[in-house]
Amino acid sequence: MLEATNGMSSSVWMATADVPVFPPLAADIDTEVCVIGAGIAGLSTAYLLGRQGRSVVVIDALGVGAGETGRTTAHFFPPDEWYTDVESGFGEQAAKRVADSFSQAITQVESIIALENIECEFERLSGYLYALPDNGFQDLQKEFEAAHRAGADVELLDRVPGLSFDTGPCVHYRNQAQFHPLKYLAGLAHGITRQGGKIYGGTRALDVSGNDTLQTVSTTNGRIRAKAVVVATNTPFNDRVVMHTKQAGYRTYAIGVRVPRGSVPRILLWDTGDPYYYIRLETPDPSAPDDILIVGGADHKVGEDTHPEHRYDEIERWVRERFPMAQAVEYRWSGEVMEPSDGPAYLGRNPMDDKNVYVITGDSGNGMTHTTIGAMLVTDMIMGRENPWSSVYDPARKVKHGMSDFVVEQADTLSKYGEWVTGGEVDSAQEIAAGEGAILRDGTRKLAVFRDEQGALHAVSAKCTHLGCVVHWNSAERSWDCPCHGSRFDVDGEVLHGPAATALEAATLDSGDMKQAGPGDAHRPRPGV
Repeated sequence: MLEATNGMSSSVWMATADVPVFPPLAADIDTEVCVIGAGIAGLSTAYLLGRQGRSVVVIDALGVGAGETGRTTAHFFPPDEWYTDVESGFGEQAAKRVADSFSQAITQVESIIALENIECEFERLSGYLYALPDNGFQDLQKEFEAAHRAGADVELLDRVPGLSFDTGPCVHYRNQAQFHPLKYLAGLAHGITRQGGKIYGGTRALDVSGNDTLQTVSTTNGRIRAKAVVVATNTPFNDRVVMHTKQAGYRTYAIGVRVPRGSVPRILLWDTGDPYYYIRLETPDPSAPDDILIVGGADHKVGEDTHPEHRYDEIERWVRERFPMAQAVEYRWSGEVMEPSDGPAYLGRNPMDDKNVYVITGDSGNGMTHTTIGAMLVTDMIMGRENPWSSVYDPARKVKHGMSDFVVEQADTLSKYGEWVTGGEVDSAQEIAAGEGAILRDGTRKLAVFRDEQGALHAVSAKCTHLGCVVHWNSAERSWDCPCHGSRFDVDGEVLHGPAATALEAATLDSGDMKQAGPGDAHRPRPGV
């Protein structure tokens, strides 16, 4: 079990893995490479660099796997934009490089697992993409042809085999994979420390500064001097603007439903709908008669659904319509993905920064794959080697393909600043029910106020410490989420997810707003509902 995570919900991975806990940094330290972030991106990078003989220090604000890696659905599958979009936007040669990188990422993970003897339920399996009538992308023939030209091992079938419902035509992608992400991270952490690397939990990076030969990472617990820095924090905290105009944060949801073993084939499955859904199986207990069917989807932009619990219900309804053998829902969780404007992730040197500062971000729906590619690519860069994928994933690339989405996202972000001239969601904190949060106007300020089950109020500034947007309440995770660039904070303002690096400012309510919740208050309607 994880000691700390960045949200209230808990995934099947968190419930079924023992993850090592590392102490905070205790003093200033020197190293060759400092990796910020102890999820799959950071630990994969640290492990590969350690194998090259580099001294590495990894730090994380919480601990190993406490961020988005523990909130994934943990499968390796084709690009979220599909090969047809990659080819149309970047050309056939770029699509071939993407296919090669995706294939090699799975092979790299498989190789590490074998070398380190990591028991993390890794298995190769088939993936299938099918189209929904009159909903989303329809031309599976076009996707099949683009994937084939890119070098992917694919075939076109009349339907997905073994399912309880008829999908109609589908593209079959061979040799995809899945695993248990936190068990894999535990193995990586063991490998890093065995190599002589250092891992520190409870150590938040606050700033990165220096020059092309030496960087200093300032943290809550001391300073780390390094010849190179890799920012592997899902979204970079050290970049105020540039990268955040190229990608947007989205919340994504998953449930784990118990099904009789053998009633659902061991495959990966995705549809092309909007919203789209995807499935995989997990076997927490091989001796039990059941599996857990993991189903994800129902994405939305961060901060744009104050009470997103209905999204779990929508996923469950989708499951029960197609899998009549589905039993109880055992797990519900959500996570955050960063969606690049033009498709591929951003992996490599941080734009407009020193040459020895690198980022791994823009995971889209391919977090396990993109982060492994990023670790391989950044390791090559630090070691002074050419990498054939670097141009495709270059964080400095100009947004051309996907320009319309880019413009829409930027307009949406700018519109959010208009919330500073609007009123609050409630007129008084007395209107906030126990277990709920709402934005309160207090003169020229806006406050983010949460009332706990004991009736105590927790008030902080509603101004995101990244670029000043008004945060929004997220009842499912009990967090304050920024709709502009995806930062998230707990009810006391502490950072849960970047790019913000500092907490929301503490605030004091007027005495009239400090009334404790009475018996009737806990039953008041949610603000805005």
